[in-house]
Amino acid sequence: MRRRKKKREDDHIDESWLLPYSDLLTLLVALFIVLYASSSVDAQKFQELSQVFSEIFKGGTGMMDYPSPVAPQDSSDQKEKQGAATDKKEEEKPVPKEDIKKQAFLQDQEELREVQEKINQYIKTNNLQLQFVTKLTDEGLLLTIRDNVLFSSGSAEVERSDQDVAKELSSLLVMNPPRNIIISGHTDNVPIRTANYDSNWELSVMRAVNFMKILLENPNLEPEWFSAKGFGEFEPIADNATAEGRGKNRRVEVLVLPRVTQEY
Repeated sequence: MRRRKKKREDDHIDESWLLPYSDLLTLLVALFIVLYASSSVDAQKFQELSQVFSEIFKGGTGMMDYPSPVAPQDSSDQKEKQGAATDKKEEEKPVPKEDIKKQAFLQDQEELREVQEKINQYIKTNNLQLQFVTKLTDEGLLLTIRDNVLFSSGSAEVERSDQDVAKELSSLLVMNPPRNIIISGHTDNVPIRTANYDSNWELSVMRAVNFMKILLENPNLEPEWFSAKGFGEFEPIADNATAEGRGKNRRVEVLVLPRVTQEY
């Protein structure tokens, strides 16, 4: 009887090693969950993980009995967040420089059109359609004034009766911020030689300068934004073979320059 009992005891296997082994597996599972969640953990997930670890080390419920703190969110919520993230990326996407330049150019052209409308209204009100012409070009807003509005034949002095017109025009050139303005004089090709001027080129220069001086009598205009040029007969806009053509070529031009050039 004694021999049989001893044999039964030898057949019984010691299972005490399973306890530390199960603890080790539990800790490994917890470690892997932490590593998985570390890339996208937030405050709520962190709180849930803290609670899980607290229960584990206090000997409470096993790790596998807890729902995953990093379980995927509801698909509808996830889609909404993805859509919001996509919209945010589109909003933060930098605007190309070409688009910025294009918008700036178009805005500048719109401002020049507003100045043109004011001048056109002045021309219409004073019935000066035959003497004044405005045109918006790639170089800027161009105002053309026939020379017979301002000057006598062969003279560069602005007629006293026309000085008021020049002064009224100056008020239309007040802009904020100011723009660069070029005053240029032009003549026909009929040679000139007087006591004051040896050529049409000199006459055109002085007409531009004298007209600019009257404009700058307006204290709201700043001289540093103005310049004067004389082209003589070398930039005609009509045929000098006819009296009508020569009349068109004798002119003073006021060019209001754009702030933004068309480079896009």
